[in-house]
Parts: sequence; structure tokens; C-alpha cells
Amino acid sequence: MGTWSVKFSHTAEKQYKKLKRSGTRPSINDVIDLLIIELQNGGPIRNNWPNYSRMTNGYYHCHLKKGRPTYVACWVLMNEKNKQIEVIYVGTHENAPY
Repeated sequence: MGTWSVKFSHTAEKQYKKLKRSGTRPSINDVIDLLIIELQNGGPIRNNWPNYSRMTNGYYHCHLKKGRPTYVACWVLMNEKNKQIEVIYVGTHENAPY
């Protein structure tokens, strides 16, 4: 199967750094880290994540945390042959680029 290369866009990197880590329970950053590991190991199709969907032009999204606020991640398949994925958004559902 092989390992996929996963990187954050400049914007998504800034969004990730702004999210808060909690000390006692898994934080939203921990959930994002888990998603990144799964993307690296299994590629862009993540049917096991809540509200996962493939959008147009190789874009994908899933929910990271339900409730208020709901957090989502969006990524794009940059190059299938070279197994490259770019995470383009991590944050609240209200500001998601779809």
C-alpha cells in the first residue's frame, strides 16, 4: 500500500497552531494528529471518520468533533501517483471552505 505524504497548507498550519491542547483529555489537536496518521497510512479515503465525504475535484472532508463548535478537516489529493495529500483547513464547521 505504501505511505502517503501529508502536509499542511500554510493557512491550515496556522489554524492548527491556534487550536488549544487540553492536558487531561484528547484535544482537537490530538484528533487532527490521529487523522494525519490515518491519511499517511491509508490515503485520502477515510470512510471511518464521522461525516466523511468526497467533494468535487479531489477534495475531502470529515468531522473531527461534534457539538458546539463542530470541528472539521478538509484535505485535497494533490498527486495520486506520488501519494501526496495537503490538508487545507482545520477548524470550526462555520468557517470551512465548502
